[in-house]
Amino acid sequence: MDVFDELLRGVRGKGAVFGRSVLWPPWSLRFTDGAYLTLCLPMRGAGWIVPEGGEPLRLAFGEAAIVRGPAPFTFTDDPAGGTGAEVREVHWDADTAPAPELAAVPDLGSELEGPTVLLAAAYDVQAQVPQRLLRALPPALVVPDEDDCAPLRDYVVAQIGGARPGHQIVLDRLLDWMLVCTLRDWFDRPEAEPPGWYGALGDEVAGPALRAMHEDPAHPWTTAELAARAGVSRTTLAKRFTELVGDGPVAYLTEWRMTLAADLLTRPELTVAAVARRVGYADAFGFSAAFKRLRGESPSAYRQEATATGRAPLPTPLTST
Repeated sequence: MDVFDELLRGVRGKGAVFGRSVLWPPWSLRFTDGAYLTLCLPMRGAGWIVPEGGEPLRLAFGEAAIVRGPAPFTFTDDPAGGTGAEVREVHWDADTAPAPELAAVPDLGSELEGPTVLLAAAYDVQAQVPQRLLRALPPALVVPDEDDCAPLRDYVVAQIGGARPGHQIVLDRLLDWMLVCTLRDWFDRPEAEPPGWYGALGDEVAGPALRAMHEDPAHPWTTAELAARAGVSRTTLAKRFTELVGDGPVAYLTEWRMTLAADLLTRPELTVAAVARRVGYADAFGFSAAFKRLRGESPSAYRQEATATGRAPLPTPLTST
């Protein structure tokens, strides 16, 4: 199993949180929708991404930006704010209305005549599994469209404004693909700081153990059994795994199980006992104790909060592990 694929499988865009804007200077768009991730693709021209409290990043055609929320951010032609542009707020509500057409001024004619055209897609990533990877992102990042991402941009542009059956779902999936391409390229760049387990996936000692735990998290793994998967001793595995990941194999497995459990607890048809069994616990008592130790609240309290707010509670942001 490709762990990268597994972690991003739940990241999906929806037509209600997608929009484009034609921009003529001076212009400034402030995104206040609170999305966990926003993908920004200039279809023409360039501008500056200014995250809340962060440094401006230039974004031009041929590049893609990902901004990590839920803090607001701005896309502008002047990061210093010296042009006096009116700031237009962008707030998309995926639950109540489709995304607006974000034209900075009316009656602009063809989009291709505008000096800057921005395509943006918002992702309300509530699932805990993909957040393990996405919380390692900086507030904003910009990468060039390279390799398989470059032709994908052209196809995305060709789909804008289409009227064929299934047009919206095709565009949604293309944007999902573009997001994954951009993330994959980012984590391969030298300036990226991926979590320790991400780099450990390619290690000949820690990698087999990590993949085994992700393939079957409910299995009663022991350090000895995981070491056998890697063809090394228990001591060698424990030392190498801890060096790369920051935790030992058993501690990592427990944390991964609780991440899976957090998502399963948002499904009302599953009892706490059923969730416990799915993540490798024979009874709800042992599972509840482990969940509360790692997540700071009982499974029942976690489920109640998620049900009451409609959003899964966010864990503490990850650092290097």
